[in-house]
Amino acid sequence: MGRIHSIETLGTLDGPGIRMVVFFQGCTLRCLYCHNPDTWQFNSGHKITCDFIVNKALNLKPYFSNCGGITFSGGEPLAQPKFLLKCLKKCKEKGLHTAIDTSGVGFGNYEEILEYCDLIILDIKHEDANTYKQITNHSITEYLSFKEAVIKSNKKLWLKHVVVPKLTDSITHIECLAKEINSFNKSNIEKVELLAYHSLGVYKYQELNIPYSLNTINDMNLNKLNKLQKILNELI
Repeated sequence: MGRIHSIETLGTLDGPGIRMVVFFQGCTLRCLYCHNPDTWQFNSGHKITCDFIVNKALNLKPYFSNCGGITFSGGEPLAQPKFLLKCLKKCKEKGLHTAIDTSGVGFGNYEEILEYCDLIILDIKHEDANTYKQITNHSITEYLSFKEAVIKSNKKLWLKHVVVPKLTDSITHIECLAKEINSFNKSNIEKVELLAYHSLGVYKYQELNIPYSLNTINDMNLNKLNKLQKILNELI
């Protein structure tokens, strides 16, 4: 049994094609801009079996065509490594395209997990250890361990990064981010995307009575985001 927050049956933004997206419950990071604080706690969510997930995906397989499949997201899928691995193995046995959408911070066994992934969607929080800790309230060490496993895996890779005004929106930071991206196997990188910080999830903090530390920060300006994306594209 795994702890699952929710399942989206026909997702279009979480990997190639039409996908079933399984949002795992539980995450050890406490990112300043997280818009799903309801996924943090490990003892919440719904208890669901691996067979239930795989069978549900198989029922949707006619919609996947040649490029769709199943994406394990969160929360943090790597935070339930045994359950994730079991699901990935069964999906591959059934011929399903598999992806994980992750921050790279779990509880190990990364190389075996990645063996059964067709695509890794990795959220790079920050390349600098001190700022990484500021953003996530977590050491960068585990991310670096996962990064090493990603490079060894030689799997297809999508990279993303949230741009927050006054925190990660400087050209200097984008130049450093480009160096971090270029340290991966560039031939495996299919997509690099900057994501705009937004405050749409603030109401969840209010409902859960959790302080929100970025309440003085405006949503990211999309024109500036596009300019930063162009600069990044020229550097990678």
